[in-house]
Amino acid sequence: MNSEDKKQEYIPAEMEKWVNLSDVAEHLSVSQDTVRAWIRDEKIPFCRAGKQYKFLLSEVNAALREGRLV
Repeated sequence: MNSEDKKQEYIPAEMEKWVNLSDVAEHLSVSQDTVRAWIRDEKIPFCRAGKQYKFLLSEVNAALREGRLV
């Protein structure tokens, strides 16, 4: 596998799909309660859509890389 294969494709936010809380919990292999705690503590980037929380996985992954999701 060369370095080109290892690079993640950049997806502009306009094209990236929003995911819900359960998707984020599954993506990070944590409980939904953990994601809710990160929301409460403002550790994870999110938007509200009515009563639901919505996330961009690119922003969630960036927060993880930056060490904010501990």
